[in-house]
Amino acid sequence: MPDSSAPVPRGDEILDQIRGTFAEKGFDGASMQDLARAAGMSVGNFYRYFPSKAAIVEAIVRRDLEGVERDFAAVVSSDDPMARLREILRYRIEVELCEEDAPLWAEITAMAHRNPEIAGICERMETEIRRAFLGIFARVTGQPPAEAEARFAAHAAFLVMLVRAWALDWPQKRAGAVELKSLLLRSIDATLDEVARCEAQGASKARGLPCGA
Repeated sequence: MPDSSAPVPRGDEILDQIRGTFAEKGFDGASMQDLARAAGMSVGNFYRYFPSKAAIVEAIVRRDLEGVERDFAAVVSSDDPMARLREILRYRIEVELCEEDAPLWAEITAMAHRNPEIAGICERMETEIRRAFLGIFARVTGQPPAEAEARFAAHAAFLVMLVRAWALDWPQKRAGAVELKSLLLRSIDATLDEVARCEAQGASKARGLPCGA
């Protein structure tokens, strides 16, 4: 975990200050003046950090992706990568996708449908996350990266889809949200269980057995 006592870079501090405004007013509704005001700075100074709204979205995505990369690094270095991955995904669903982040990511996704530049930024993020999942699956199962990709590409994409759907639909306020979250977490566990059954692939391969045999 990062040291919370360390000074926060100015760019990161600005992102923290404007996230709520961006989520509340939306990509089109939040003017650069609104965002500069939320950051407590002049519009001219704000433009020095973020020359466009697309640059803001890219910075938000990049910072969140850096957090994901730290999480995945912890998984790879863990004695039990799959157990650590389950913990991280559960934490992501239950804690990180809170009322502040959920509407923000819903808005960013809505932007992506209207703005090809934003769509490209979001697609690059999802590609990196899928690649990270596949790297973990390759390590856990002992399969070469190319084989792991062929075998688990759909698993990685499905996990990304589940987490994204929880963030975008913001179902936490719905009736039956507890049951829905429980079903979501069981779906994640079932997907990881299917991958985990290939952990003995190294031993099974010698006998010509498929994953899960």
